[in-house]
Formats: sequence, C-alpha cells, structure tokens
Amino acid sequence: MSTPYENDIAMQPQAVEAQLANPLPATLRTVQLASYDRIILTGMGSSDYALIPVERALANRGYPVWRVDAGRLLDMPGLITENTLLWATSQSGMSGEVVALLEKGRRPRTLIGLTNDRESVLAAKADVLVTLESGDEATVSSKSYLNTLIACHRVLASLLGEDEAQVCSAAAAALAGIRSLVGESASVAGIAGQLFTAERPRIAYIGTGAYAANALTGALITKEASKVSAEGFIGGEFRHGPLETSGKGMLAVLLGKPGDETLEKLAAEMLANGTQVVTIGQTPYAGSALLPVPQGEELGQLLCGFIYIEHLTVALAEKNGFIPGHFLYGQKITVAV
Repeated sequence: MSTPYENDIAMQPQAVEAQLANPLPATLRTVQLASYDRIILTGMGSSDYALIPVERALANRGYPVWRVDAGRLLDMPGLITENTLLWATSQSGMSGEVVALLEKGRRPRTLIGLTNDRESVLAAKADVLVTLESGDEATVSSKSYLNTLIACHRVLASLLGEDEAQVCSAAAAALAGIRSLVGESASVAGIAGQLFTAERPRIAYIGTGAYAANALTGALITKEASKVSAEGFIGGEFRHGPLETSGKGMLAVLLGKPGDETLEKLAAEMLANGTQVVTIGQTPYAGSALLPVPQGEELGQLLCGFIYIEHLTVALAEKNGFIPGHFLYGQKITVAV
C-alpha cells in the first residue's frame, strides 16, 4: 500500500497542470525592477532553494539581488529598505520565520508573495499574490516544490518583460517525462540497496548552476523522508572539507549541465576513492551511473530530475526501516521560530 508521501509523488502531473492553468496576476507587469534599490528573495527550506534560478538570472542581468533565507533575514532586518522589492516564498504561507518577518520587520515598498494558501499570512500581506495551486500535500514537499519551480520561472519571466508563455510551454513539454518518471521508482532501488551495504551510509547532493536548487532540496527531503544523513552543496563547496567524508559508504548525486568541469573532476576523484557516484542529467560525469532526464529546456530537466530524488528518498526510507515521508519530530508546517 502506498504512503501519503508516495501518493503525493504520483499526483505531481496533475499539480503541474493546475499551476500551468493558473494565470499570473496582471499587477506583476507593473513591477519595474530597475526602480528598486534592491531585490531580496526569501523563504525557508525548499521555498528558499527554489529561488536559486531566479537569483542567478537577476544577478546575471546586473540587478542588486540578495537571496537570504527568512531566518537570516530576521537577524539582518536592515537589509530591507523602504525601496526594496521583497519576494517571499512559502508553500504554506505560514512558516514561522516568514510570518515573523512580515509582522515585525520593516515594510518593503513591494511584497511579492508566492504561496499555496490564499488564506495565509503571506497571502494577506502580499501586494502581488501568486498561488502555487499544488493542492493539499500530506507530508514532505513534492508537488509543492515542482510547482514552486514553475511559478518562480513564470514570475521571473514576467518581471523581466519576457513571454512567460514560453516557460509554460517548457513545463508542459516536460509533462510526458514527469508522467513516465513518477511510475519508475524501480530505477533507484539498486542505488539505495548498494548504499546500505556500508556501515555508515551518507549522501551528498552536489549541483551547479540552477541545478543547485535540486541538490539542496534533495538533501533536505532525504533527511525528512528517510532519516538518512544527507547534505547539499553548490559545486566546489564540496571540496572545502566535505570531500574528506567521501569514499566507501557515501552516495554522491551530481546534478548539472553536460560536461560541467567541476562535476567531471569530482566524479572522477570520488569514483577512484570508492564513492558511489550517480549523475542525474543527460550524460554521466566521468563514467558514473546515470539517471537520465529528457533533453530540452533547463526547467524541464529540473522537474524531471527531482522525481528521481523523490523516489530515492522512498527507497532509502524503506531500507532504513522507516515509513517514507513520516515525520518523527517535526510537522509539515514549521511555525516555530
């Protein structure tokens, strides 16, 4: 019998369709990025990580942008000015740090709120409200993360004066791959089985570019869903200390564009020291195992690639003796600060 978490994974195609059918508010077109002294992107957990592609795109265009999780932003309230564009993402709209920031912090000039709950604190305080349309989610983020990625890309395109219909087309083109992959949980069973032959199983998700969003979120949901020690890294971060934890008993999941030099070198070194290395992408790094994603737009690859991670968390939980996605100490919505 499937768990609530597995049911949510299976329902992702319908959730994506609901997001694509949800029109963006017309007020987004009135937001002129160049008129703000700074742009701050904030959230917690996967809601924060899903903003990485937005951060990269805005920085590459020369905008003064900070991505700071809401907890750190509470500790640096002066970062928000009266002429700030604050983009806050919270799937529940009720995350403790986000609520505290909105209720106690300085009011920005404009607040864009991205949430799944129209009745939440974030929705009520937003000047521009964008909804995820993920539907109810029982436990660890799955539907909501995919829809957050899509919504972030759509909002970004609108703010940049680009055609957000192209983003919708890219996500729609990925739907066939998503539908196929949600039923292919067996593809990761051997990976989980090999990891649990070691005494100290541990996982590193390492991503470059926009794929870092999946790496950081992958580590987060692995810990939540399977209770296996996992950490996420952006590219070369892994070399600065964490590399010493590699070797037998580590699974390294690499995510990035084909031929990425950083990941090619890391894969070769870790394969040589006995690390189990898996690439989620179009081609494997340094001859590692491959979980293939369809060719196409980067957004589609992010969406399809993340489904492998979800399946892996289920397989890991089962190997670890836990119900996949079942919280032992926390809960779906973290309201404590």
